[in-house]
Amino acid sequence: MASVMVTNDVIDIRFTGWERVWVGRARFAVPLSAVRRVALADNPLRLAHGARRGYVVSGFVKIGVWGLYGGPRQLVAARRSEPGLHLVLDRAASGGEFDEVVLSSPVAPGIVETVMAARA
Repeated sequence: MASVMVTNDVIDIRFTGWERVWVGRARFAVPLSAVRRVALADNPLRLAHGARRGYVVSGFVKIGVWGLYGGPRQLVAARRSEPGLHLVLDRAASGGEFDEVVLSSPVAPGIVETVMAARA
């Protein structure tokens, strides 16, 4: 499961070994200034949509990049039965690769609170 930490003005997401294969990176860092919206997701699996490059076990896990040919480009590492974190980004300010990040993390509620407090 990906780990998420908020330090100073950056959200630092680090992927596990097998997740790295599907997301194509070990780490993704997002400046807090690039976050347009942050929210909890009850079912993060439902947020990933569109054409993909990734791993899917229907109803259980989605890991990879969604929205390849249109719609928002999403970086996804989501699992069933775990709270979700949904970040909507300013694509240009976040490095130009992704419009959204969808993650599962047991600490998602705390991350949402931390990001909202840091942006205030």
